[in-house]
Amino acid sequence: MKQDYNGEAPMVQLVSFNKLLNHYDEQLKSKDKSLVARAKYVLEQQAPYPELRDGFDDLSVLEKRKEVISTILADTFSPVLTHNEIKTASIAFENLVFNSSKRFQKIIEDAGEGFELEMRNMPDHLHYIMQCTVILGFYYGYMLDFKRPLFYDIPDKNGVMRHYRILYNADFMEIIPTEKAKKLNQNDVDELLENFEDLELWKEKIPPNSFISKGFVISNMFDVTAEHSISEIKSTLIGSNKRGSDNFMLDFQNTFSSLFNLNGINVGFAGYDPNTNKFLKIHGKGIESYLLKGQEMESCDAMLCDYSYGKLLKDSTYYAISNVEKYYKKSKGKVQPYKNLYEQGIKSAILAPIADKGNLLGVLELVSTKVNELNSINANKLVDVMPYIVSAVLRSIEEEQNLIDAIIQHECTTVHSSVYWKFQEEAKRFMTDELSGNQPAFKEIVFKDVYPLYGQIDIKDSSRERNLAIQRDLMIQLSEINSILSEALKKFKLPIYEELQFRVNDYLEEIKETLYTNSEQAIFDFVQEEINPVFHHLKREDKYLNDLIIGYESGIDMGTESYYDHRRNYDESVMEINKKLAAMLDKKQIEAQEMFPHYFERYKTDGVEHNMYIGKEIANDRNFDSLYLNNLRLWQLQVMVEMENKHYELKPNLPLQLDVASLMLVYSTPLAIRFRMDEKKFDVDGTYNARYEIIKKRIDKSYIKGTNERLTQKGKLAIVYSQRKDEKEYLRYVKFLKSKGYFTDKIEIVELEGLQGVTGLKAIRAEILYKTNKKSTKTYTYNDLMEELES
Repeated sequence: MKQDYNGEAPMVQLVSFNKLLNHYDEQLKSKDKSLVARAKYVLEQQAPYPELRDGFDDLSVLEKRKEVISTILADTFSPVLTHNEIKTASIAFENLVFNSSKRFQKIIEDAGEGFELEMRNMPDHLHYIMQCTVILGFYYGYMLDFKRPLFYDIPDKNGVMRHYRILYNADFMEIIPTEKAKKLNQNDVDELLENFEDLELWKEKIPPNSFISKGFVISNMFDVTAEHSISEIKSTLIGSNKRGSDNFMLDFQNTFSSLFNLNGINVGFAGYDPNTNKFLKIHGKGIESYLLKGQEMESCDAMLCDYSYGKLLKDSTYYAISNVEKYYKKSKGKVQPYKNLYEQGIKSAILAPIADKGNLLGVLELVSTKVNELNSINANKLVDVMPYIVSAVLRSIEEEQNLIDAIIQHECTTVHSSVYWKFQEEAKRFMTDELSGNQPAFKEIVFKDVYPLYGQIDIKDSSRERNLAIQRDLMIQLSEINSILSEALKKFKLPIYEELQFRVNDYLEEIKETLYTNSEQAIFDFVQEEINPVFHHLKREDKYLNDLIIGYESGIDMGTESYYDHRRNYDESVMEINKKLAAMLDKKQIEAQEMFPHYFERYKTDGVEHNMYIGKEIANDRNFDSLYLNNLRLWQLQVMVEMENKHYELKPNLPLQLDVASLMLVYSTPLAIRFRMDEKKFDVDGTYNARYEIIKKRIDKSYIKGTNERLTQKGKLAIVYSQRKDEKEYLRYVKFLKSKGYFTDKIEIVELEGLQGVTGLKAIRAEILYKTNKKSTKTYTYNDLMEELES
């Protein structure tokens, strides 16, 4: 073998056996005659060749004096252990071997013709610095810990890469300074410690050829292929985004080949979805699933036999098939996983569950084209690597979930939990397209044949109450302005103040009875543009008027730049009602979702509205039955009454004691809903289904047919429907809830005036019974309750 490093070095390396021969010199003094005889024989063999003591750099001497060198080294290379130990005599830090055990020779022979021994990860500049650290320790006395694990990577006769750790014995080395050697102090060493990568600095402090190295080293090697493979699997899995790498699976398969000492093992993965009990393809470059055989997703029941299913999913332990063909024929080619494996030319396999705390995450698939190559014995090698695979899969799931969440958040904003699975499926397809190099696009999500439920608790006469609050604030503000202008007129007797007063009174008269749509803005502009500049002038002219104007300005709200007293009471009351009712509905919804998953959304306006959709397509893996629709309708009816009670419990504490009126819409025809990507929300899909949306938007303004009476009334729950069967169903529910103290006997059925584009609607109106507090068993009608609260 040739010496492969010919760059500059701080040491001139001479091969010498002087220190070993000195041991034999000492043995001549021994009382043990056999030791003396052995020492004499070795020294006599060496005596004609003084260069073996003095040292030489002519490497041809190694071949010329091969026999003598073998004699000198015989005691360090025991013949008894030569077939077991992996041992060499060599020059330190070089790949030059001049004596070795039989085991090492066999390893090199199996590696094949042309194989060159080369130390792993030993760049040229490291040769120099490593030798410098030895000099610092041996000669200067500065002991530096620069010991790195050194390895040889050598293929075996089957082409499987084996890994050998090198341990050096440097007992037979001497280091002698030349005239080029420099004196070094602590400051020099400190500078070197701070500049490990600066090769020129190391050459300056310890110049090339400034020392002579005499001797040789003995290398003991150990096969660490299994440990190395485990480490490689660990490091491969630790790196993020590895699945997108071109070499990920190739490197992974080579590592498993080394671990099992088998060439040609293939590695596959199948993911597992616990919600559907299905195996699914994991997307990434080169990642295959031999269980799925090209399919995207398949039921575990269809992919496994009873025994393998029990092993993987129930026992969370590996399943080894040492002879696939045998089981394929035994099952007449009809049972999985043998059928898929056999059809892919696989002769033996190990299926190992990737599980965390008993929960299956996926399956690791090791396959071979040779019978018995993979079996229940070598399957035990997986015990040491599975924790790293599990850890990587858990992290990968978390990363994928974060990516899915990011895609859904970007494309769809917040999505309700009941339909999240559908968005996940689409996000995974989106990611697959992206990995495949296609232009990804997030498709619209559609759920067909779902039943809608709608409800609202609306603040009664909210527009009137809001206008009344604005009207009162404006009248107070204008009255304050009028008072100040009166004082200004008295003081300065300017007609302009009288003219402004006249206009203020005009506005007061205008809004005294009714607040018109444009009045608020007109008054705001009048105050901003004409009153405020005058007040600014008056503040400078007179101290008394200045104090009056400051008092007026203290009542102006900074946000609205106008009086905001009654309006604040209104806004705070609406906000409190919405907050409390929405919180209650959200809490109740958690219970309803546990009964059966359904889509739910609620939003706050002047009150709280909610939409629900229930059906087979939303339920994913659950079987849908009309029973669940009936249950949700009864639940909704009950919760609406409870929300009414919540409001009237809250009402006495509100700044403005507003009333509410409740309404439900029953629609028995299933429809489709589509997630509108542009609006980031679900909407009914199709022209026919749009009728539902029209009804929903207009019914709260509807009147009882032939009267001026609004459908929605304080203290009553209105249930709007169009079909006789819905009427019968809800009358049953009302009767049932009446027995539980939710309603009185006052239940009426009314017909509604036709809405634009919609006719034939009817409604059940049921009078609600209220409780004054949670502990009370006494119930009241709306009128009774008002009397109770006012008393």
